[in-house]
Amino acid sequence: MNINNILIRETVQHDFNDIMEVERLAFGYDKEAKLVADLLEDKTGEPMLSLLAFNGHEAVGHILFTRVCFDRQGEQPMMHILAPLAVKPEYQRQGIGGQLIKKGIQILKERGSSFIFVLGHKEYYPKYGFIPQATRLGYPAPYPIPDENDDYWMVLPIGEEGFGIEKGKIRCCDALNKPEHWRDDESDR
Repeated sequence: MNINNILIRETVQHDFNDIMEVERLAFGYDKEAKLVADLLEDKTGEPMLSLLAFNGHEAVGHILFTRVCFDRQGEQPMMHILAPLAVKPEYQRQGIGGQLIKKGIQILKERGSSFIFVLGHKEYYPKYGFIPQATRLGYPAPYPIPDENDDYWMVLPIGEEGFGIEKGKIRCCDALNKPEHWRDDESDR
């Protein structure tokens, strides 16, 4: 497959079944698909960005960015979290995930987002500019990340201010702001 033939576009309502199929196949269980369904319905995550990657007419990858804020009252800069990124198993390790990440960063930057956060593989996301140890940079996760895993909580400044804006604990949208989404518990699958 030639990854130059991959089309990436924002999702629309009739893409829901394709999104669910990508999520189920990519993760091999329904937990992530249910989370994505909840996130897509969660008004506290807006403005969000949902992108699908297509190989011809087949949906092969999906990425979702939902709004996050500082855990306090008052005016907030626009910030997002990448969660999750999914690519069907037969299309993995071919650059589709990277294309989705780059397209999402580009769109969110154009829309005025200041930061993108991710809790993910410390070897993968830094390739796209994410900086590990976001907590040590002044952006603690919604729930504590054990010290041995602090490299997995990352931040990417995409606004003109860089790290020049305020710092503080991050709060996710309601669907993602639950402790079960912030620990590695395979028994939930």
